[in-house]
Amino acid sequence: MTQLIYVDEGKTLSIKINMIAKTKINLLIKPILLLLLFCGLQAADVSAQQRYGFIDSEYILNKIPEYKLAQDQLDKLSSQWENEIQSVYQEVSQMQSKFRADQVFLSPEMREKREKEIAQKEHQVQKMQKKYFGKDGMLYSKRQELIKPIQDDIYDAVKEMAKAGSYGMIIDRAYGPVIMYSNAKYDLSDKVLSKLGYKK
Repeated sequence: MTQLIYVDEGKTLSIKINMIAKTKINLLIKPILLLLLFCGLQAADVSAQQRYGFIDSEYILNKIPEYKLAQDQLDKLSSQWENEIQSVYQEVSQMQSKFRADQVFLSPEMREKREKEIAQKEHQVQKMQKKYFGKDGMLYSKRQELIKPIQDDIYDAVKEMAKAGSYGMIIDRAYGPVIMYSNAKYDLSDKVLSKLGYKK
């Protein structure tokens, strides 16, 4: 509660805070400060017990010869399939150009037939794209066959190291969240390579 008191001449205004209001504020602040202190001590205790590390899976993969061979194989297949699709695209383009040039000379039946042929060829291209590069396409299957076993080995090595070293968390900085700062002494990438049997 606030009382306004006018002193003698009415020129100076003094604000007096009631003692009851002061007591209420103090009673609210003290438990909050104690709670914050307790939380701070708990956080410090937890962080002292936990160890954190990070790896760079891209760095690790690029140090593994089998990964490079697998990636080369995937790149070669991808290029081959892209060329196949490009070849059919060129056929579609040629068919469309010829149709536009001949259109005025074609009967309605012939025009409809040619349009259907172009549509079929376009559909063929779409099927090829899905077959090779779709969600469960041939490139995805081949990647699973060649790359996933290597990734699984890395994951198993990291998991073993985390358990043995009592790490609370190991972060992959290659593709995950951006880490603005990381101390090099916590980088476990070379240790993972060593565990997999590869030298630095």
